[in-house]
Amino acid sequence: MKKQSFLLMGLAGLIVVLAVNWIAQTAYARWDLTEDQRFTLSPPSKEAAQSLQSAVIVEVLLDGELPAEFARLQQETRLLLEQYSQINPVIKYTFQDPVAGAESNPEMVQQLQAMGLKPASVTVEENNKVSQEVVFPWALVTYENRTEKVSLLRNQLGADMEARVNNSIQNLEYAFSNAFAKLGIADKKQVAILKGNGELEDIFLADFITSLRDYYDIAPFTLDSVAGTPQKVLEELSGFDAVVIAKPTQPFSEAEKLILDQYMVKGGKTLWLLDAVGMDLDSLLNEEGEAVALPRDLNLNDLLFRYGIRMNPNLVSDLYATQIVLATGEGNASQYDPLPWVYNPMVFSSENHPVNTNMEALRMQFAGSIDTLENAYTKTILFRSSPLSRVEGTPKIVSLESIQQAPDQSAYGPGGFPLAVLVEGAFESAFRNRVRPVELPDFRESGAENKALFISDGDLIANQVRNGRPLELGYDKWTNNFYGNKDFLINAMNYLLADTGLINIRTKQVSVPLLDTEKISAGRTRWQLLNIGIPLVLILLLGGLVNWLRRRAYA
Repeated sequence: MKKQSFLLMGLAGLIVVLAVNWIAQTAYARWDLTEDQRFTLSPPSKEAAQSLQSAVIVEVLLDGELPAEFARLQQETRLLLEQYSQINPVIKYTFQDPVAGAESNPEMVQQLQAMGLKPASVTVEENNKVSQEVVFPWALVTYENRTEKVSLLRNQLGADMEARVNNSIQNLEYAFSNAFAKLGIADKKQVAILKGNGELEDIFLADFITSLRDYYDIAPFTLDSVAGTPQKVLEELSGFDAVVIAKPTQPFSEAEKLILDQYMVKGGKTLWLLDAVGMDLDSLLNEEGEAVALPRDLNLNDLLFRYGIRMNPNLVSDLYATQIVLATGEGNASQYDPLPWVYNPMVFSSENHPVNTNMEALRMQFAGSIDTLENAYTKTILFRSSPLSRVEGTPKIVSLESIQQAPDQSAYGPGGFPLAVLVEGAFESAFRNRVRPVELPDFRESGAENKALFISDGDLIANQVRNGRPLELGYDKWTNNFYGNKDFLINAMNYLLADTGLINIRTKQVSVPLLDTEKISAGRTRWQLLNIGIPLVLILLLGGLVNWLRRRAYA
């Protein structure tokens, strides 16, 4: 009787287990109990993933024996991709080890580098032994014969590996959602690159334009014929959703200003990168090593004043500065030394807006300060100079010899000068109640809600060039440092054109608890015994309990 009862209990238990498995498969549910909701995709991420209709293959190049930091990055990437595949089953992912067998197949590593997948070199210290390992923290997302590269490891100036891992994990959702969104774009908005007033040449805008093409259609536009056919020029310009004005050096005519004014009043978005002072590092590369910085009159003051913006004809000198490389000595004895240059501020984000959240420092060159004036518009200062900065008026002689003298820190402060300002509101025409240079049949004195971004450094958008080829925007070939110029400008364009969903993902904070390496090393033996011994004891106890129950049942 007892034997029959035991069999019935076992059969009932088996039925319960099978029923629970069936329910779990047919009615899948998942609860995210983490404080930072790290396992819950944001609505823009879900929308980006669900926009892909056919097969999506994600190849993650993180597998095999990895250093501890990258093992965490791998695990977080796997958990994130699992969520995406639950949202959209067409998303499939694999993990590969690209450096497996690299000694016998070095062409694979070279091929990855040729694709722009730069490896990361990691110093691993274990058992008092130090070694160097190379990993490729990248993923390739392929959809309909198009492939997007996703960088899993973010650069962060001056950060240790722990901070970089935290920052990278926090950026994972944005990185993959951004890739899915770019692959799923059907109808692209139109962006014009303004020409005709001495703006930057195409080779210095190459990387920005290439990156922007993933989101929008790009085309050049000039205002040359505005004097003869102003209405036609305005209609053609209005066909673009946004306009980029990148470091003009020649003044705008009154008619050209009117066209830009009406474009903005009628809802056109604008990104202004303006130098109110004429000065470049190349101007100092002469026998004297100096040049005169002069105010640059672009004839835009009255137009910008309407929006509560004044570009000051000065130079921001900042003790938090990026480096320039100067040669000392002659011939074979020449040395190239990186030296801080106070006129190249290293500007950190105010972290007060989705556009600049989780943003790497920017590299500016000969930037000026911006005054924000009281009016009805909302102004958000996205970037400021450091507290240890000052402004220097122009005209002014700028000399490379100043590097040889340590700056007087007492002469700097309190700083905090605005360098990038976002203006939002219902725009009003700067030509309201004024005599207009040309007549426009559909002139408007005011318009609906709009936004514009003003930056006091035209070179912020310029990439460097090596051997006639443009480099990545934000990369400094002399110091081998990366700055956040490109991420900021792409974010800015996304925000101006109302693509705010993905930008808001950047504000998501993910906290990754990391282990204390010193405590791990000190208690290594103890933890190994606990991890091995406790499971063995539990197994023995469980086995003894089962044996006792069987003897009791058959007694």
